[in-house]
Amino acid sequence: MTDENRTGLGRRPFIAGGAGLLGAVLAGARPAGAQSAARRGTLVIGLDISDATSLDPARVAQYSNPLPAHTAWDSLVTFTPGDYVNVKPLLATEWAYQPDGKTIRFKLRNDVKFVSGKPMTAEDVRFSLQRVMNLKDQPQQYIAHVESVKVVDDHTVDMVLSDPTQPILTIIAAPEFVVMEKAAVMEHGATDAPDAKEKDTATNWLNDNSAGTGAYRLTGWQRNQQIQMVQNPNYWRGKPGFERVLIRHMSESAAQLLALKRGDIDVAFNLIPEQVATLKDDPAIEVKGATSLDFIYMAVAASPANPALQNKAARQAIGYAIDYDGIIRNLIGGNAVRPVSFLPVGVNGSTEALTKEIGFREDLPRAKKLLADAGLPDGFSFQLAYGNAAIAGVQYQNLAQKIQADLARVGIKAELAPMDQLNLRTMYLGGKAQGVLTFWNPPAPENLLWASATIDRVAKRVHWDVAPDVRKLVADAAAERDITKSGALYRKYQEVMVDQANHFVLIQPIYQVAMRKTITGVQLTAAGWMAELSGAKPV
Repeated sequence: MTDENRTGLGRRPFIAGGAGLLGAVLAGARPAGAQSAARRGTLVIGLDISDATSLDPARVAQYSNPLPAHTAWDSLVTFTPGDYVNVKPLLATEWAYQPDGKTIRFKLRNDVKFVSGKPMTAEDVRFSLQRVMNLKDQPQQYIAHVESVKVVDDHTVDMVLSDPTQPILTIIAAPEFVVMEKAAVMEHGATDAPDAKEKDTATNWLNDNSAGTGAYRLTGWQRNQQIQMVQNPNYWRGKPGFERVLIRHMSESAAQLLALKRGDIDVAFNLIPEQVATLKDDPAIEVKGATSLDFIYMAVAASPANPALQNKAARQAIGYAIDYDGIIRNLIGGNAVRPVSFLPVGVNGSTEALTKEIGFREDLPRAKKLLADAGLPDGFSFQLAYGNAAIAGVQYQNLAQKIQADLARVGIKAELAPMDQLNLRTMYLGGKAQGVLTFWNPPAPENLLWASATIDRVAKRVHWDVAPDVRKLVADAAAERDITKSGALYRKYQEVMVDQANHFVLIQPIYQVAMRKTITGVQLTAAGWMAELSGAKPV
């Protein structure tokens, strides 16, 4: 279960269906030496695409569709893999706040063409962003503070904010906020009018086609089978390395592993750790790792049904009774880090060193003292609910059992309650849960998307009445444009989260992705779209 239903890297194990002529070619594929020229010209990726409901960028809100969206379309700004603090130019070469304090002026590249060969202009940018705003699908909520987008000249556009204290650059790097060729998509029913939510009819076409500036052009999507893309001959960064990209739907990790070894696929997302271990000595395959911005956490509510959990010291005792190192070592093979609280390691103000300094850590004597301070020297009981599912190769069941054993050492009894994911989500969102194991991933690497959630909707789920000074702290951190000062404020926010003791982050996975050595240039990223494919090419 995820609160913001989006992706960092691919998360579930997978394999395969193919269709049409290319599918037939791939079905007979063998290791690299025997592959046909057609196969060598195609980058084949294994990814579970069963969650995708649309490939229209303005409606992207699931796990798998950000990857093809980012590959086919470009945004104004971006993040380079591994750096999720500093925004970098993409279609915009530079930007600056104007004297009014609420307008950002973007200067656009003047050498960019769409796949049609027509040049990109500021009007295309205005239309694209205005369409997202007026479609009012899930991505719109992240830019709700954008008042308008205005054309200054063919290569300059102004974005006017209704609330300039809210961040925007980190958010519009996401693949929902891309630039479309206005004329091309309008031919297929797109509109940026105020009634776009009712009148726009372009989504069906955009599910199978693209009119962007990305390295590849979308040419088809067969649900639960595959997504096809072809090389963009007008790509502004130069000729892409492959003639085609094929994303194959994959649902079983064992079959995915076999397909990778056979050479039927080039990239395998989310093999489980045991399968990754079998590839270490394979001369044809390399394993790349990237720390995600996602995490598995335990929420503990000040539940009206459990007086013990309403005592902050009792909740803090839970935090000091957990063997965090053992969880990471034994359940995910050491392939994870752990943040202080709700800001993952890698974003501004969150580091592993800070976790060691101010975060929860295993300290049983301290846990017992906190229980005594709470008037519960013999411990207490609470229900710990979780879904019948796995994330990053970790079964919630195994994690729950580990936590149960850890807490028992200080007299805290976790009563395990496995259930269907839908029922769990209903319980948690409705504020009915005492304790929950669940998963979090954001739509973009913006600190406020994590922090605001904890003091708003997630706070309601755990019955936390957030004090005004905490709300001001988060608002000030988000409004501060100096990265160092903002990081210092977010440190204070994390100190508040530890003291409040409603959330315990257990695992921030380092996702491991296996690739054949016949390809190069695939860069993993946790920025929201799993990988950069524009530089990929055959060896």
